[in-house]
Amino acid sequence: MRRSEGLWIETLRGQVAARAATAPCDVEGFVGWFEALKQTGPGQGDPLFAWLAKDADLAAMTWFLTQEAAGEAGFEDLVALSQVKVPATAKLELARNYWDEMGRGNAGGMHGPMLERATAALNLRPAIETTVWPSLALANTLTALATTRRYAWHSIGALGVVELTAPSRVSQVAAGLKRLGLPPVVRKYFELHAVLDLKHSDDWIANVLRPLVAEDPSRARHLAEGALIRLACGARCFEAYRRHLWTRPGMAMAAE
Repeated sequence: MRRSEGLWIETLRGQVAARAATAPCDVEGFVGWFEALKQTGPGQGDPLFAWLAKDADLAAMTWFLTQEAAGEAGFEDLVALSQVKVPATAKLELARNYWDEMGRGNAGGMHGPMLERATAALNLRPAIETTVWPSLALANTLTALATTRRYAWHSIGALGVVELTAPSRVSQVAAGLKRLGLPPVVRKYFELHAVLDLKHSDDWIANVLRPLVAEDPSRARHLAEGALIRLACGARCFEAYRRHLWTRPGMAMAAE
């Protein structure tokens, strides 16, 4: 299984290699390239999320949330695994990020259980058998990067681009949940990340990416590959979700 996992990651690296090679190795150039992924990265601006915000019915929204819950890898655990032995400035920022994910020591504020409470409130039953493969692949890819030391910089790039790109998506999910009249316990996880991840992204760029590239410019290529792998996996999810949701009877015209 580890050999198969490695082949999977190397295949993904091959798919993004050409674009990753365009990432500059100087700090300012790399940060500019990385921040541009918010507009130009794979899957950004996917029409799925505007549709969830404005048009999706409850059945579509709950199906989407079930897929997302099944593919949740646990951001706090991924951060904890990725920070092992990284340089001090980056390590401290990853620790602050982890502490936020852990509710700053308050069990009620932990982000993982917050999502679990939303899932329970909607009586969702996420399971491997009912989850589209790209959602499972996304979770497995992030886990592989975080648990394999040769991909340490890839993992940090992947997690950093989550913080960069998530707010625009989760804010639209939160808007859809509110439109459908779902209670705060369901909306809280998404409303929180729509705001908090903006700060997390700024801090990740300032205190993780900048010092890592400044110390060793060769890291830029690996950080870029990780970011692009994460976005490409996400784009496959969005496509699979649209394929399922927009081909339901009566939905083709609504999606248009």
